Amino acid sequence: MNVLLVHNRYGKFSGEELVFDSQRTLLAQNGWQVITFERRSEDIARLVMGRFRAFTNGVYNSSAKNSIRKQLAECRPDVVHIHNLFPLISPAVLPECRRAGVPVVMTVHNYRLVCPNGLHMIDGRVCEKCKGGKEYWCVLRNCEGSLGKSLGYALRNYVARIRRYYLDNVSAYAALTEFQRQRMTTEGFPADRISVVPNMCMPNGFQPSNGLGDHVGYVGRLSPEKGVSDLLVAARMLSRVPFRAAGSLDRMPALPGQASANLQFVGHLEQEALDRFYIASRMIVVPSTWYEGFPNVIVQAMMMGKPVVCSRIGGLPEIVDDGVTGLLFEPGNAADLAEKIRYLWDRPDLCRQMGQAGREKALHTYSPEKYYERLMAVYEKAIELGAPQS
Repeated sequence: MNVLLVHNRYGKFSGEELVFDSQRTLLAQNGWQVITFERRSEDIARLVMGRFRAFTNGVYNSSAKNSIRKQLAECRPDVVHIHNLFPLISPAVLPECRRAGVPVVMTVHNYRLVCPNGLHMIDGRVCEKCKGGKEYWCVLRNCEGSLGKSLGYALRNYVARIRRYYLDNVSAYAALTEFQRQRMTTEGFPADRISVVPNMCMPNGFQPSNGLGDHVGYVGRLSPEKGVSDLLVAARMLSRVPFRAAGSLDRMPALPGQASANLQFVGHLEQEALDRFYIASRMIVVPSTWYEGFPNVIVQAMMMGKPVVCSRIGGLPEIVDDGVTGLLFEPGNAADLAEKIRYLWDRPDLCRQMGQAGREKALHTYSPEKYYERLMAVYEKAIELGAPQS
């Protein structure tokens, strides 16, 4: 069986890249012939009129359309699996797959099918004004802080919607959570073509020990929608508790100067150093204020035997079982976050118990074997259904 994986890589390595690379490896290990169709956002800076081309290509890229038509004819895949199409591929490649008679599966990593910026957020608050085909709100509210960029985001969603690129050319969708699946159905995507396929977590040789860890850990990009401001306030309220944050400061370079003395920023960590960071953490916090997709950090922390304190928002309560594998707090409520952290910090036995429960859930529910089983069910559905008829 042949599969063509399609992905526009981001400028910096992200969770989507991790999923894409892990999926490619897993499929190859299970006997699939894997072909890829990739573009890289980092190339925009090297292109002549790069930003303008990113603007237009996000709406409609005739070059990518022609290239995928040739690749489909050459490799004749049994299924095409779409990850990210923006900004250098565009949904214009989807009708080419249907014309070639190849079923299409799309993993929905975020909320971009219904929200131009994919976050359902502006100015630190959840925003749903673009629901129901009202993409113009992205421009009116200047969601991206740049009218040109906001216009480009709104335009590519508008064109994709009126041309029914997704509805008429995607055979089956893989949502990351039930929450995400429900958001799609309320926007008119057919429920019978949406399956829930959570991200997988690759097992490692680490075995949880009785060591508790000496700090509260945060892992991920440091940006407003991740609830970083609440993390700063919570750390300030818990001055006797050490906090460490792993992640690039590119988006919020002023953070170290705003943090209390018990919060240390350690920068971006490669995998080996990141594993040590998890091991040294007593718990991991995920204080996001946006709906999130499926944060890999949560299942990685669970695999490491660490309890997770995270926001009760979007699909996160489907991953973290409140009182079992971690604790949930009200998003945007720094005092509630601080209280949940303090509660766990003062109960080492409960930390160990929740960490062990989380590891057991990760090994059973988010294993590569379980992921492959779910993915094959989606592929079979897509092949059975074929491309929707316009």
